[in-house]
Amino acid sequence: MVLDTKKADTAIKFIKLLKNTQGEFARKQFNLIPFQDKIIRDLIGTLNEDLTRQYREAFIFLPRKNGKTELIAALLVYFLFLDDEYGAEIYSCANDREQASKIFNAAAAMIRMNKTLFKKCKILESQKKIVRVETNSFYKALSAETNTKDGFNAHVVVYDEIHAAKNRKLYDLMKTSQGARKQPLLISITTAGVETNTICYELYTYAKKILDGIVKDETFYPVIYEAPEDADIYDEKVWEQANPALHIFRSIDEMRQLSKRAKELPTAEATFRRLYLNQWVNGEISWMNMTAWKASDQNFDFDSLIGCECTIGIDLSSKIDLTSVNTEFRVDNRYIMLSHSFMPKNRLLEREKSDRVPYSLWAKQGYITLTEGDVVDYEYIKSYIKELAIKYVVKQIGYDPYNATQFANDMTADGFLMVEVRQGMVTLSEPTKDIEALVLQKRIIAGNNPLLRWAVSNAITKTDANENKMLDKSKARFRIDPASAMIISHTLARLNTNEPDINIHIMSAGYRF
Repeated sequence: MVLDTKKADTAIKFIKLLKNTQGEFARKQFNLIPFQDKIIRDLIGTLNEDLTRQYREAFIFLPRKNGKTELIAALLVYFLFLDDEYGAEIYSCANDREQASKIFNAAAAMIRMNKTLFKKCKILESQKKIVRVETNSFYKALSAETNTKDGFNAHVVVYDEIHAAKNRKLYDLMKTSQGARKQPLLISITTAGVETNTICYELYTYAKKILDGIVKDETFYPVIYEAPEDADIYDEKVWEQANPALHIFRSIDEMRQLSKRAKELPTAEATFRRLYLNQWVNGEISWMNMTAWKASDQNFDFDSLIGCECTIGIDLSSKIDLTSVNTEFRVDNRYIMLSHSFMPKNRLLEREKSDRVPYSLWAKQGYITLTEGDVVDYEYIKSYIKELAIKYVVKQIGYDPYNATQFANDMTADGFLMVEVRQGMVTLSEPTKDIEALVLQKRIIAGNNPLLRWAVSNAITKTDANENKMLDKSKARFRIDPASAMIISHTLARLNTNEPDINIHIMSAGYRF
């Protein structure tokens, strides 16, 4: 990584020569506030060793009225006039023509208010296009309503309010159009949405994982301003945390008025939280407090447990995906988790691309065993468990009976006590809740396993009318198999403890839960 302060300074100086186009600051110089300054410097001035931009994608998450449109317009003008790219195709994307026009109009107004820039381009209003003949480059506004065809060769793309995208078609089209460019950049900038089965929520969760250190991606630039889920939404310090432009062009008086209304009307509260505090009001509930989970991520010498008793949980899942085994020990008042997973070698690159996590690295580090072929060979899993049984005393092995009958029969024949753990609320609620509580009490050690950490961060829960809780595999955006295996092992581990409120019943027909 190279920090080119001169290049960043040039971008800042150029944008400060532009003028605002809206509100009380209209026709006044673009005086950047700190968060805007940092975004521009980071995106423009952070370079690779070959002096191309390091960041190829950015996700900027801001509440309403924090200067988003003006910032987008200024960046688009910069890329059109000052970026070192002949024949550049620069696009702004929005979900309807009206929103697309707002961005275009702001960029065009900035250019018109600068005589030098205005002389160097042609503004084609009817096409929502600005052409710079000198470099054979152009900027064009697109909407999802436009009948677009493949053939773009995008250099820079800014997708505004991507939370409102009805599908990911336009995002994917523009992303894949950048493949031939030397230093492409795609910026998604948005306020929180409602639906979580969207490309926006996918980008949001990915950005959060990078900020939390769960995923490492040096090409992706995350910026998130939001109020924490458990924050007091009427605390003005929380407003400041979520709104970097508060007291400048985000009015504190308006926020106070909106908060008063939110106290009276539930619908107004939902709007206040989403638009002005940037919270996903109707989003699914994440299972784990990942800040608390960090205390579980500590290195541990598992050889120190040789000869100790353990329970094992297996999530066999699909043979073409990740399969996970969790070995759980109770030592004093702590639960120690040894998580290991399996993946077919021929699926590795495909899964690495789709999930955007370093499976190859995790395999080299010993957290994943790659099995030969296109599917997970269960013989590898059997061998792994037999090796565990040489070192530790394996009391029971829990498994989801779905598609696992033959595996269970084979392991039973080898002398292991196999226990069906049904994947329902009655069975899984207590162990799911218990793991949450143990994490908060700092009584779980997870061995600093990045794959388990990632899976736990992906997990989303569902609840029933009786407040029972379990992981919802249908809502998880990424894989949760190691987390599921951990809950299965903990279902059995709790049988042999004095933990309160254990609600597990052994059914009469064998070992089934």
